[in-house]
Order: sequence, then C-alpha cells, then structure tokens
Amino acid sequence: MIVGGVSQKAQELELEQGMDILIATPGRLIDLMNQGFADLRHVQILVLDEADRMLDMGFIHDMRRIIAKLPAKRQTLFFSATMPPEITSLVNSLLKNPMKIEITPVSSTAERIQQALYFVDKPNKLPLLIDLLQDKSIESALVFTRTKHGADRLVRGLTKAAITAQAIHGDKSQNARQAALNNFKQGVTRLLVATDIAARGIDIEELSHVINYNLPNIPETYVHRIGRTGRAGLSGIAISFCEHEEIPYLKDIEKLIKQKIPVIEDHPYPMTLPEDRKTIK
Repeated sequence: MIVGGVSQKAQELELEQGMDILIATPGRLIDLMNQGFADLRHVQILVLDEADRMLDMGFIHDMRRIIAKLPAKRQTLFFSATMPPEITSLVNSLLKNPMKIEITPVSSTAERIQQALYFVDKPNKLPLLIDLLQDKSIESALVFTRTKHGADRLVRGLTKAAITAQAIHGDKSQNARQAALNNFKQGVTRLLVATDIAARGIDIEELSHVINYNLPNIPETYVHRIGRTGRAGLSGIAISFCEHEEIPYLKDIEKLIKQKIPVIEDHPYPMTLPEDRKTIK
C-alpha cells in the first residue's frame, strides 16, 4: 500500500522487494516514481477505483502522468459507484473500446433503506441532530457534510453536547483518518463525520444510520451515501436535513431516484417559511 500522510521509508523498502499488486494514491506514487523507487514498466493491469471522484476532484493530470509510464499493452479497469455524464467523455478518452458493465442502475436505492427528510433552517441543524441523537437506537451513524471545515465545526458542536464524534476528510493525515475509522468501528466514537471524498472506500459492517447533514449538490452522490447502510441483507435508515438553499438539490435527488423522500413534520425545529412560501413543493 502506497499512500501519503505517512513516512515513505517503509514503502520504499516494500517496493524494493517487489510485489504482485500495488495499491496506491496518485500523489505519493508519483513522488516515489520521480525518486526512482517505483517502476511501472511491467504493469499488466491498471485499476482506477472511484473513477468519478478521482477524475472530478482534480486527479486527472496525475493519472495521465502515471498512465504515461505504463506499457501501452495492458488491461485498464475503471470502477465507480456513480458515473455522471460529464465524466463519461473523460473516461472514454483514457480507454480503448471500453465495455460498460452496470450492476444496478445509478438511480436505484436499496429497498431495505428507510429514508426520512427533515426541513430545517441552517442554524437549527445542529440542535436538531442533537435532539435526534437522544434516541439510543442510533448507536452509530455516518454523518455527511459538504465541506472539511463544516465537518470539523460539526464535531466541535457535538463534542460540546457530550456526543462522541470524529471527523474524517482530506486535511487529516492518513494516521488520523485510520484512527478515527478504527474508533468508529470499535464503538469508541458514536458518530463519524465525513466529506464525500473521504468516505469513498469506507466499508463499515452493520452501519444502521446515514445522516445527510448537508444534501449533496450531485444527486448521484445521495444514492452513494445512503448505500453505506443497509448492506449485506441488513436494514438501514437514511436521514436527510434540508435547508432553504438545498431545496433545488432535493428536487434533483427525487427526480433521479423517482420517488418522494418521506417528510418528518413533527420535530422541534420546523423550517420557517415566508408568507408566500408556506408550503414546500
């Protein structure tokens, strides 16, 4: 495994011994390639996991540099939970005569996942979350925020309310992210607060709740988020908060999944609406 955020010395030693499979993040791999520790001339298969996020988050230039060092004759596999149309053309430029295999449609949501929607004003999101967490049946939950700063801010607010929570995002070191994930899996931490890019690749067994503290602006991301629960035949619950500015995101999500998310109206922090918008459609 070749990743940044940790010392590269151990990785250098492993590379010198040779291996059958190398799993790497682009930045650290390029560093080691430039230093002469990684030689990709004999690679037979290239796998790009989380292809949509990898390309959408600015890794395309790094990937082109890596691909340029690979043999022309190879097999290339892209894996992704979602594939927005704007990424497809980029993918096609990197593949030759690709075969597309879809396991399930991008709009599908697991039947076992119970979805719920709370309309709430932005300042009341934290109080509403704290109120919901009084329910002891929510033993653990993966909470999604839109930004890294938002994740850190939410963790501080939850900690003040004596709710154990840790953040996991791109600004955290690899060791810090792994520690937070381990604490969550072991039940030391009740909530894991994550951004979408950090949550990719996380596989947590028996995760009962996913909470969208912020709705995603890409509807396919909603499907991916709530799919973190309800795995391996288990049931799951997906709770979403929606503020005024996120209503267009909600409409896009419901259009994609072809269903209305059930609205919970009986809660202590209902959204305040101007007189001309007393109903939300």
